[in-house]
Amino acid sequence: MQTTHQETTSMPSQKTFIVKQKLAKKARQNRPLPQWFRLKTDNKIQYNAKRRHWRRTKLNL
Repeated sequence: MQTTHQETTSMPSQKTFIVKQKLAKKARQNRPLPQWFRLKTDNKIQYNAKRRHWRRTKLNL
């Protein structure tokens, strides 16, 4: 049985402002669809296909 190990880098506690801005943008993008949007007429989108789990997919910042 072979397991794969992802290379994880530790995030420094003192972030640069650019890194902090990028993290904030990714945090805003990583949310579900609003419920009112799902109720719109002729709406085919049921969920956010680009959701990211913090442990499965890393941002590589």
